[in-house]
Amino acid sequence: MSYDVIVIGGGPAGLMACISASENGAKVLLVDKGNKLGRKLAISGGGRCNVTNAHEVDEIIKNIPGNGRFLYSAFSNFNNQDIIQFFEKLGIELKEEDRGRMFPVSDKAITVVRTLINAAENLGVHMKTNSPVKRVLYADQQTKGIELQTGEKIKCKSVIIAVGGKSVPHTGSTGDGYVWAEDAGHTITELYPTEVPITSNEPFIQKKELQGLSLRNIELTVWSPKNKKVITHEGDMIFTHFGISGPAALRCSQFVIKTMKKFDVTQIQMSIDLFPEQSEEQLLKQIRNLGENEPKKQIKNLLKKMLPERIIPILLKLVNLKEDMIFNSVANSKWLELISILKKFSIYVKGTRSIEEAFVTGGGVHLKEVNPGTMESKLMNGLFFCGEILDIHGYTGGYNITAAFVTGHTAGINAAQKEPYI
Repeated sequence: MSYDVIVIGGGPAGLMACISASENGAKVLLVDKGNKLGRKLAISGGGRCNVTNAHEVDEIIKNIPGNGRFLYSAFSNFNNQDIIQFFEKLGIELKEEDRGRMFPVSDKAITVVRTLINAAENLGVHMKTNSPVKRVLYADQQTKGIELQTGEKIKCKSVIIAVGGKSVPHTGSTGDGYVWAEDAGHTITELYPTEVPITSNEPFIQKKELQGLSLRNIELTVWSPKNKKVITHEGDMIFTHFGISGPAALRCSQFVIKTMKKFDVTQIQMSIDLFPEQSEEQLLKQIRNLGENEPKKQIKNLLKKMLPERIIPILLKLVNLKEDMIFNSVANSKWLELISILKKFSIYVKGTRSIEEAFVTGGGVHLKEVNPGTMESKLMNGLFFCGEILDIHGYTGGYNITAAFVTGHTAGINAAQKEPYI
């Protein structure tokens, strides 16, 4: 049996590609090596599925630091607002949360997965699960079909590779697609983890003194070895037994990797501004007001009104202040030292967790070899890419899944419009 389009990979990009190809008249086969479709989608957004982001297109591109500008052509035909309308037409009511994140009102990712699968099935998409692909078949610069691990060969006029990257491998993303892309002559840019926890050898980290402590509304900065600011992200973070994690840390992670590689160093400095909305002068005034009301109070107890209790001993140690000192025995210069640290609490980091532990894979199929308006290979006729296999990556917050849906939709339409297989 032959098909117009074969989609390899049943994640968000692959499912969207199936739907858009079918809607454009193609006979579609979806092939996935796992026993369930949409496994990564089902755990996204903490199991709630952040389907897209409501911000303007320019803001979305800004939040896809890994080659987001490549998506402008695709966005001109299908953007985040189209994604919202797409799901609402399928009966999934969405709600907007902080930072423009769009979730199903049900707060259940499985609802999104089932709806996408049902939409594909209703359009007549054939689905083969538990069917790992051995290779994509090429001849005379034309995509001819696929060969399964069983030896079965299936013909088609177009193949869409939507198997993801190498992150979260238990969902099926194990990097299979890179080999098939290379077989077609494509370049795979260096792969690295993004949106991944950061590691540190700082003594207070190794001793787990702050493990589990969350900091809200801070600013986290990555510094180069030349003491130049690389990037700053605001938001929440958490200390772990190996380093730091949470939204702000995840967003900084790719810059940690890139900076260490650029300068060929084994560690770099990061800093936390614990009070980003207050100046040093404002903080000094706040501390003085607290102290003037209770001049005989121990400083560790006074600072509990401003800071999480567990971080206070570490901060005081940095300025050689004893916890049991009373307020009016502390020199003004010491308060200034402490305030300086509150605005720039340094932590040296040694890298990140592995690519398998990352939310997103950095690197992938080189974008100079892919047509941004169609997602078709410039090197192999009838070969298309979508989703995380491409060298595109964004921050968490609905940006990566937006890129997946947009590239999937674009690939599906254009694969369906290829000349019939001969």
